[in-house]
Amino acid sequence: MALSLKKANISPDTAVPIESICLPDREARIAELAYLKAESRGFEPGHELEDWLEAEGEFLL
Repeated sequence: MALSLKKANISPDTAVPIESICLPDREARIAELAYLKAESRGFEPGHELEDWLEAEGEFLL
């Protein structure tokens, strides 16, 4: 039994899930999360990479 493109929630033009997020949006959201992490600890220097990696991990969940 074949799935229809509509039921699979796939765009027939691109065969990519409609809810997919493009790379610039993904990176902008990760940057926003990293900024919020830095803000929450008073922008203490030296944790930039840690903030980014944690934000990236949270985004991918």
